[in-house]
Amino acid sequence: MKYRWLLPDAALRAPAAALAAALGVSPVVAQCLVNRGMSGPDEAARFLRPRLKDLTDPMVLPNMAAAVQRLLLGRRRAEPLVIFGDYDADGVTSCALLLETLRALGWTVNYYLPHRMDEGYGLSREAAEHCLRKHPAPLLLAVDCGSTAVDSIAWLGKQGTEVIVLDHHQVSAPPPAALALVNPRLSNPPGPEYCSAGLAFKLAHALLKQLREAGEPAAMKYDLRQHLDLAALGTIADLVPLKGENRILASAGLERLTQTQRPGLVALKLAAKCPPAIGSYEAAFQLAPRLNAAGRLEDAEEALRLLLAGDAAEAEPLARNLDGHNRQRQQIERDIAEEVIAAVQARFNRERDFVIVEGRDSWHIGVVGIVASRVVKRFYRPAIILGGDGGLWRGSGRSIEGFDLAAALCGCDGLLTRHGGHSMAAGVTAQPAQVDSFRARLNELARQALKPEQLEPSIKLDGEVTGSDLTADKVEQLAALAPSGQGNPPVQWMIRGVTLRQPPQRMGRESQHVRLHLTDGQADMEAVWWNGGQAAMPDGRFDLAFTPDINDYRGRRTVQLRLLDWRPCV
Repeated sequence: MKYRWLLPDAALRAPAAALAAALGVSPVVAQCLVNRGMSGPDEAARFLRPRLKDLTDPMVLPNMAAAVQRLLLGRRRAEPLVIFGDYDADGVTSCALLLETLRALGWTVNYYLPHRMDEGYGLSREAAEHCLRKHPAPLLLAVDCGSTAVDSIAWLGKQGTEVIVLDHHQVSAPPPAALALVNPRLSNPPGPEYCSAGLAFKLAHALLKQLREAGEPAAMKYDLRQHLDLAALGTIADLVPLKGENRILASAGLERLTQTQRPGLVALKLAAKCPPAIGSYEAAFQLAPRLNAAGRLEDAEEALRLLLAGDAAEAEPLARNLDGHNRQRQQIERDIAEEVIAAVQARFNRERDFVIVEGRDSWHIGVVGIVASRVVKRFYRPAIILGGDGGLWRGSGRSIEGFDLAAALCGCDGLLTRHGGHSMAAGVTAQPAQVDSFRARLNELARQALKPEQLEPSIKLDGEVTGSDLTADKVEQLAALAPSGQGNPPVQWMIRGVTLRQPPQRMGRESQHVRLHLTDGQADMEAVWWNGGQAAMPDGRFDLAFTPDINDYRGRRTVQLRLLDWRPCV
């Protein structure tokens, strides 16, 4: 798939020069900061130096005070508390963070994770019944779910169980009658886009502050920073923007994750063959998929038990099991993706189809979200993929920039059994007979919301460079912008008029990758095109869009370009 290349507006050069002078950073770093919306020196300085002390008071979150007071009341009464979690990486990290904190500070707390296949997503009535049967409690804390669970929360209230919701997903109208609904979307305007692991850290922080003000000895010596590894892992895995407080949590948490002594994460890093230093790539593509794999195929119990494991003897078998589940998930995902892409390819009309909706009884509901991501990448359309779940179809959707998927699903309310999520990802349940009508309605909404150019994938470039600019020193300066992720993409540059110095070199077990030896007449360069083995190779003079990396091989550090796209030189 070819991309539109978008260079920054020339008008941004002057603010970048002023920012470089004000902060004493290189023009390259300053230009990247301005490209990411930071022209003020104070904002840019906070971005470059994320500090835990800049986290805001957790009590400013909607309904946090009510949630804290009710939890503290339960502690004084020695009431049992049950945490109702979720089965993805954000869900299990937030659940583990709260279990460890609350138990250490004096709560009697159990947990319940819903089963994806048997109970579906979130705080469903069936899952709520199972939870209460297993762990009767006067107070339930729903984490990473519950913002649309109107009926379930009403039912729990009739059973004598009060509910606190800690969530970041879309809130139903009317909202559920929870004792406290802690969700940043309720702020006016909506607050930071935390994930639930970030919200769990904020709740733990709020409780700790209150207990310290009361002079509680356990709170005085408790170090909340030990949970930053979990907060960072959930934040990066859930693809929330790595700006503001999320950037602070991710930055501090990745440092903690690199040095962690938590037996479960030590074992998981070993199973995933992670390098010693953990960055956003390792968190997102090596650790998170293995935590997610258990919940995708069976239930998330193993993932949570791994995070809570007390020693290596307990953790290592669990990590190996999760690694095995992940390999199994990858094969199932590949098989379904081939079927889906073939089905879409057979009738895809680029002018007519603004959203892709596909379903089949045989497709495994645990991997349809990842398959939807593949479909989006292949066709650059919002996609919802559904699999069979008894008499219903259940699935997941992924979107593109400019199309709020969760809001669009509200416009399809009468055609769906259940739905929920946020702008870029959502879950749906529907009757198979309604899927054609749902597809038509969703496409109608997308045609109203999206302009034609928004249906063309683009690469937002940070600027134009020459081969002589690509020194190890200059590329290493970009480390100040890390960690990269949603809302803070890796630096992407372009270089004009390069040629091949020798034929492309195939790499990988299936020759799926390509190494290119290049020159622009000023300097020689090396580029790697991951998974470019089946694509057309550049020839003659061409322009290159790329991300610059440092390749450290046996202590020798060299610049390596990660190819994003190429186009013939005009």
